[in-house]
Amino acid sequence: MTNPRIIWITGASSGIGEALALKWTGAGTLLILSDRNVTQIEVVADQCRKGGAEVLIVPFDLTRPDQIAIAVEKVQSVTSRIDILANVGGISQRSLILDTPSEVARRIMETDFWGHAELTRLLLPHMIKNGGGSIVVLSSFSGLFGFPQRSYYCAAKHALHGFFETLMLEHHRDNIHVTMVCPGRVKTNISYHALTSTGQEYGKMDIGQENGVTAAYCASKIDKAVKRRSKQVIIGKKEVIMPYLKRFAPWLFYTIATRIDPNA
Repeated sequence: MTNPRIIWITGASSGIGEALALKWTGAGTLLILSDRNVTQIEVVADQCRKGGAEVLIVPFDLTRPDQIAIAVEKVQSVTSRIDILANVGGISQRSLILDTPSEVARRIMETDFWGHAELTRLLLPHMIKNGGGSIVVLSSFSGLFGFPQRSYYCAAKHALHGFFETLMLEHHRDNIHVTMVCPGRVKTNISYHALTSTGQEYGKMDIGQENGVTAAYCASKIDKAVKRRSKQVIIGKKEVIMPYLKRFAPWLFYTIATRIDPNA
């Protein structure tokens, strides 16, 4: 394979991560797919290979810094560069602040923020040495404003914005480009696997999520944003008005937000 495009995707076993893998599949592409769910990631990998891509599976847990370091070493031993790093893996939340113990809060923060920050920090010198690249960060509307029963999820997503905007400012001369992706409601299993106050999975889909955009639609929007080197892309249906209301008409935003059922 001559001069392949090399793309590393975390959270690639399902949802938006899987959709990105399928979107970026094709001859001349090396896809590095990471997730904890090795069984499901093998299924995605097979689909990508059928699409013409070469695939390397590098499983690891975002909450384990030791596993992240080993994953980076493995990737660096295989390829000379990374063109796109897509930080997609994550976990959501369905619990009130008063009911959420610290161990659940820390698991969410470690998965949704610390894991991606550490992976990127370790890989960054490699990317700079080889001429730069694009970093895709899956945030959320929850990275743009608070929302009931999402306290630590919101905190993690807000932290991603602060960290990666700083990274972009520090390394724009190194040809490092960052795209923050802020989707609203998407038809994925994220609410099924969201953590409750007990640390168990929520186990059902939010009502409004069933009417959200598809993961494939998100992947298409992300692909266009990366090509344009957009710093941020907001994805959704009618709910896309909320970030703009928060910015330009905060009084109206808070009026609406306080009336929203967090499970709807």
